[in-house]
Order: sequence, then C-alpha cells, then structure tokens
Amino acid sequence: MKEYYFDNSATSSPKPETVYKAVNDAILNFNANPGRAGYKKSLLLNRKIYEVREKIAKFFNLSNPLNVAFTSNATEALNFAIKGGIEKDEHIITTYFEHNSVLRPLFSLRDEKGIKISFIKDFTQLEENINNKTTTVIINHISNVNGSIQDITKIGEICKRHNLRFIVDASQSAGYIDIDMERDNIDILCLTGHKSLYGIQGIGAICIKEPSKLFPLLEGGTGSFSKLERQPEEMPERFETGTLNTPGILSLGAGIDFINEIGIENIEKHENRLVDSFIEKISQLDKINIYKTVTDRQAPVISISIDGIDSGEIAQILDEEFNIAVRVGFHCAPLAHKFIGTYQQGTVRFSFGYFNTEEEIEYIYQALKKIVEMV
Repeated sequence: MKEYYFDNSATSSPKPETVYKAVNDAILNFNANPGRAGYKKSLLLNRKIYEVREKIAKFFNLSNPLNVAFTSNATEALNFAIKGGIEKDEHIITTYFEHNSVLRPLFSLRDEKGIKISFIKDFTQLEENINNKTTTVIINHISNVNGSIQDITKIGEICKRHNLRFIVDASQSAGYIDIDMERDNIDILCLTGHKSLYGIQGIGAICIKEPSKLFPLLEGGTGSFSKLERQPEEMPERFETGTLNTPGILSLGAGIDFINEIGIENIEKHENRLVDSFIEKISQLDKINIYKTVTDRQAPVISISIDGIDSGEIAQILDEEFNIAVRVGFHCAPLAHKFIGTYQQGTVRFSFGYFNTEEEIEYIYQALKKIVEMV
C-alpha cells in the first residue's frame, strides 16, 4: 500500500534522485577526511565541500563563502548564534512561535546570565518592545505548528534602524521561500539541510556576516592551525571542529542544485496550491478545527484537531487505516500552542512538500471525512 507522507516539516521525503546519488558517491568515492591530508582524494573532497559553501552563500546572498560553517543541524547553529553571542543582562525579542531550539537556549541564558526576553506575534509589535538594553531579535521565519510566515524583510529593516543583531531560524523556510541576507538585513542565518533543502539528516549550517562577534562553543581538531592552544579565529574553522559530515554536505549541495533547477518560486507556488486546496477541502467538514497562520502569509504547514477525539488517536487512525504519516503533539513549540489555544491537547500537523500531489490532498480529505463521520 502506498505511503502518504505529510511530515515534511520534520524531514522532507522523498529526496531528489540526485541527492541519493550524491550521498552514494560520498560514501563510495570520497571516503576520506577533507582538509586533513595532502593526497589527491582529500584535496578533491575539500574542493567539493568548498563548492557547497559557495552554493549556500550564493543561494542566501552571503558575500563570503568562508562565513558558511557546517553544523549537524539548525539546533546546533542556533546554539552557536544564541549562546555564542548574547551577553549578561541583554534584552532579546523573539516570537511566540519559536521552536525549542531557540527557546531552550534563551531560557538557559535567562537563568544563567539574567537576560530578559520579550515575545511578540509579528513585526507590528516589534518596535514597541525595543528598549535601551535590546541587542538581538531572533525570528522563526516559518512556524512549524501553523505555517505563519514572519515578514523578515520588514523585521530586518527595523533591526537595521535600531542597530540590533538579527538572527533568523530558517529551518522551515530555507528552500521553500526566497531568503536574501543582504536585502533582509540578516546578521546570522541558521538552517538545517534535511527539510526543504532536500539534504539528508545530520547536516545544517550557520551563515554569519561578522563571525568575530560570535564565541565558538566547541573546540577541538580542525586539521589546520594544529599548534594553537585554542580554537582558530579563522573561518570556517572557528565553528567547525572534528570530522565533517561529507555525505551530508554533498547531499545539501545536490539539494540546492535541484532547487535552482526547478526554481524556488515554482516550488513555493506548488506547495501553496497544495495547502490552499487542503484548507478549502477540510473546511467543509464539521468538527474540524483548523489552525492557520496568524500573519499575512500561509506556509504549507497546517495543524488541526477534531472535536470529540484525541489528536493522538487521529494520527494513529490515519497511520493504521489510511497509511498517512503526520506529526502529532506539540512539535517542540510549546508557546505556539499556548498562543493558538492547543496547549492541552496538541494538534495533528500536516506539512506538504514539492513531491506531494493534488490527488494526495483529496485522499487526505476523504480519510478525514471518514474519521469525522465515525466520531
């Protein structure tokens, strides 16, 4: 029986065939450590990894490819950005829709360094929350709970006007919607590779305009500057320690190539059609509560609940009876659920990707219709 996969906010599936090939090549043909030796395979691999830095820098309009440091995921990148750059008693502004990869480092700094945190819904509340101790604005570009898209261009303009550091969590948006670090005045962009960038799990990146303003949290082997007692100041070694994830990096490069070939605007249009169709269809059903964007734009992420039935049970029925894969619960974003009123029961989340189809949306609708009739 065909699997109907709607958990792309967690990990995109399937991947483009070129991504599978890149991973296979990395394991079979480039099984060496980049930047750790002078033999041909190591040097060639080092060059290929630099080419992926160039692709990322061009994709997000970062002037220096060496200011792209690879991480294991967006969570690690965000920890570098938050814990490595925020000092004692600073005031930080963020949103109610942040993932725990932002919230937990912030709450840790609140407890350890006495930082103050203000939460907002969107850019319209930003300036009224700025005070003389405000240093940083951290924004989840797209909510992984209800698909709210924050206007990072307007937020970036406000940050520039008030001389604030602007950190963007692009976990859900990178590869789906255009991001330009110069246009949007982004100082630090944190991303993961295994979602809309179509890479495999275990690879992410942090893109930094001014790396010297961030303190490295990890220290260790870099394959260069080996005589230094502390982590090198040069990029990307400043934030890269230990052996790099070669299959992950090359898969990320292949994913970006795929997006450039299709056109990010075409990917966005296709996924928007899917979510619009989904909302239109299930809006016809009684007892279904739909949790949509609270901003002006809707990403292909929608949460629902059904009156009279536990969200976990809905997901179980979808899986066991209809072979539909969705995410259920709180999606590592507790404040978002408090804001939309689902903190007690959680939600069932549907997140769509480029490889989903209109026929699959109809299949979901029919499945939910049967569940509602059963209730």
